[in-house]
Amino acid sequence: MLTGPQGQKRPADVIGCAVKIGRLSVGDDSEDRKNPSGKVQSGHAGAKARMAKLSPQRRVEIEETAAAARWKIGVR
Repeated sequence: MLTGPQGQKRPADVIGCAVKIGRLSVGDDSEDRKNPSGKVQSGHAGAKARMAKLSPQRRVEIEETAAAARWKIGVR
């Protein structure tokens, strides 16, 4: 099954997908997104706690290291 921009399930055939999107736009059909699992929620809470604990200077160092790794030429 195909997925939408936020991971919603879509029919694989073109006509079925068009009908599904049409129903969504009119409001006849709804896509209810699941609530995040406990692992996701605890991961977000841990990230917030880590960010609150770090000094602004240390956060900048981490961000610069991550940016350098992302934009490193020849890696991918």
